[in-house]
Amino acid sequence: MEKYIKIILDGYYGYWNYLTSEILYPSWHNYFYWLTGLSIAVFALEVIVPWRKSQPIFRKDFWLDVFYMFFNFFLFSLILYNALSNVVVELFNDFLGLFGITNLIAIEISSWPIWGQFLLMLIVADFIQWNVHRMLHRVPWLWEFHKVHHSVEQMGFAAHLRYHWMETLVYKSIQYLPLAMIGFGLDDFFILHIFTIAVGHLNHANLKITYGPFKYILNNPIMHTWHHVKHLPSDRPHGVNYGITLSIWDYLFGTAYIPHDGENEALGFEKVEEFPQTFWSQITYPWLKKKA
Repeated sequence: MEKYIKIILDGYYGYWNYLTSEILYPSWHNYFYWLTGLSIAVFALEVIVPWRKSQPIFRKDFWLDVFYMFFNFFLFSLILYNALSNVVVELFNDFLGLFGITNLIAIEISSWPIWGQFLLMLIVADFIQWNVHRMLHRVPWLWEFHKVHHSVEQMGFAAHLRYHWMETLVYKSIQYLPLAMIGFGLDDFFILHIFTIAVGHLNHANLKITYGPFKYILNNPIMHTWHHVKHLPSDRPHGVNYGITLSIWDYLFGTAYIPHDGENEALGFEKVEEFPQTFWSQITYPWLKKKA
């Protein structure tokens, strides 16, 4: 027990030092300022070349989404995730140790070129995320958490990171084992993370972008708009266009749906107007909502 308490304390202490260092010491290898810079850049594009020109620059829930962005990317790790995940990983490794398993690596690719490792990481992680995303829409109790993200009624870059913190636990838990079994030689996927953040920001931005022929590989704002529409096609009640960074999975597995650009489609879900409007009421909603 003492070991786990130490892991928790070290987790909090270590992440606090990391977070203060991120803010106080800007560098090229800095998530805080890359997130801020990407956000400002995409927001500037929304102001200069907006897709929905009638939408206010500071759209509905703009500042709420900005808070979600920094909460989910930084504060949640400080409050809970970093310490908790370190303990869970240690418990899992201790459990495997009971059976004499000390190494989860099943595929050793550390000798691959760096670009090859990045590409494999992107493909494997994104395919797992695509499947988890589908599950969030199909499993009723998970959908109650995912509703936070779909309560967005006007699209903008910050809507990308407006989601319930439980989603982090679901995604990371399911990803952990398959990714741990691949022996990546890289200790840091900073560039990959920044790339996926940029694509995610653009997917949710008030911008009309398709990427031309690359739309069959990369998710894009027009495609992702249809994921957020309020009125789904009757034959696809659970949703369409589940891609996170890559769109290829939706085309391969028949969940792609883009009947037109969707510029004036209403966003959200049925009775979205009754959904809580504040951060605290939204993150407590799945547990406190009135039972039908």
